Amino acid sequence: MAVAMVTTAVEQTPTIDEPVYVATAEVYLKEHSFRYNPEHPPLGKLIIASGLVFTDARLDSGFVGSQTALGRHVLYESGNDPGHLMLYARLPVIVLTLLFGLVVLAFARDLTGPAGGLVALALYAFSPDVIANGSLATLDVPAAGFLLTCVWLLWRARRRPYFYLPLAGVALGAATATKMSVLPVIPVLMLLAVLSFQHAGRTQNSDARARVRARMHLVAYGVAAAVGMALVAVAVVWVTYLVVDPRLRWTAPENVPDIRGMRGRVAAWLPFPEAYRDGMRVQFGFEYDIWQGFLFGRLYEGSLWYYLPAALLVKTPLGMLALWTAGAVALLAVRRLRPAVPYVLVPAALLLGVSMNGARDLGVRYAVFMPMFLAVGASAVTLFRRRPAHWATVALVCFVAVSSLRTYPYYLPYSNEAFGGPSKTHLRLHDSNVDWGQDLGRLADHLRRHHPGERVWLVHKGAGVPSSYGIDASDPLKAPLGEVHGLLVVSDSSAAKADGRLAALLDTSTPIDEVGHSITLYRRR
Repeated sequence: MAVAMVTTAVEQTPTIDEPVYVATAEVYLKEHSFRYNPEHPPLGKLIIASGLVFTDARLDSGFVGSQTALGRHVLYESGNDPGHLMLYARLPVIVLTLLFGLVVLAFARDLTGPAGGLVALALYAFSPDVIANGSLATLDVPAAGFLLTCVWLLWRARRRPYFYLPLAGVALGAATATKMSVLPVIPVLMLLAVLSFQHAGRTQNSDARARVRARMHLVAYGVAAAVGMALVAVAVVWVTYLVVDPRLRWTAPENVPDIRGMRGRVAAWLPFPEAYRDGMRVQFGFEYDIWQGFLFGRLYEGSLWYYLPAALLVKTPLGMLALWTAGAVALLAVRRLRPAVPYVLVPAALLLGVSMNGARDLGVRYAVFMPMFLAVGASAVTLFRRRPAHWATVALVCFVAVSSLRTYPYYLPYSNEAFGGPSKTHLRLHDSNVDWGQDLGRLADHLRRHHPGERVWLVHKGAGVPSSYGIDASDPLKAPLGEVHGLLVVSDSSAAKADGRLAALLDTSTPIDEVGHSITLYRRR
């Protein structure tokens, strides 16, 4: 997994979101300001900044512009080496992703023993989605990993609550300080804290009244412990903001919407810094926007409730899907494992349900917690006593490994064999499922090797600047249709959403090659 992620980090050019996070991290380091990217809390970007401190990146303190423009300015217009900068920004996330693998191993081992721990670790380590997103300077994997760590510590609190519940609060605070999408699961985690405290304090008493009193006391103490865990989490969020700016200077930007109703009240009531609450309002504003989606060849406006389950079906190895299902069945069927259901299946199901209700159908990265939690759940299959079940488990894990290795190093556009593999993903999905701007460098190498000196027309979806990688290309959307001849290069996400002029160009062109399973080359006579 380490080799796969480092290779990916070295070869891939910046995806659409990464320059914003990298530039914001530089602003944190040099200006101690929250003025960019307030819609996400600071911790994920501080993790990215821990790699950037080893670079000599230059930042123009007088720059004025949007966060997107700032990202482009830092990477391509300030004399910095974009490849060097991106590698150092990605390495801390890679290390963190590997450490979360140890959490998966430990959690599954606690539930089922060493064999189950190894099955869970194998599924995690070979997950194309975790490898793809864990090798980027983004926030999805850190947030999901901190959340998984919190749940594992809550499970361990069933034996030592006074030791593990505060640690669970730290992990919960880290998740909340990385991405706001974890907020809906906090009430469930507090209930799990109460449940763990009750389990740890249960006693055997023959007197019925004494048992009732003991249970009432345990519930009261458990609620107090859960509140204490939540207070620790709140403190962690405040600390991350204080690390950036001890004075907590904040001026709300003009793009903060006025959110009314329940969402507005939630943003106002939460005991977090004002910058966090304004970031929530920005996120809620995104939910009111109309986004374009693409699923199984259909381009649509808005969102589909079944988008994420369908996308997971495409982008998860078949052996992994089978083991996830068998593991969920085992958790419910094996008596000794049933207490783990609220810890493993319920948080994942709740977060998936919330994500399915979101306005943005842009990728399975919004559900990257699924390969983590369900890898732990899949470990339950090792408790089936029949030998054929053991051999089937080994065979399915090997199938997952082969499927994952076959897609190396193109993990972002992965799809399983039932849907044609990575080369066919763009026919069914778009955006960060396939083409997030990661292959601009590979395109430059391909053009130098196979099309030297040819006129290139480029429609690229991404944050990278083509000329910075030696690509001399013209925009076919700004030239008369009759002048566009020769090599037409189009990002697959752009092709999926093509209409008007681009659709006319594609209809009169012949595909001849592809790069990274995310960019298609056409010949137009």
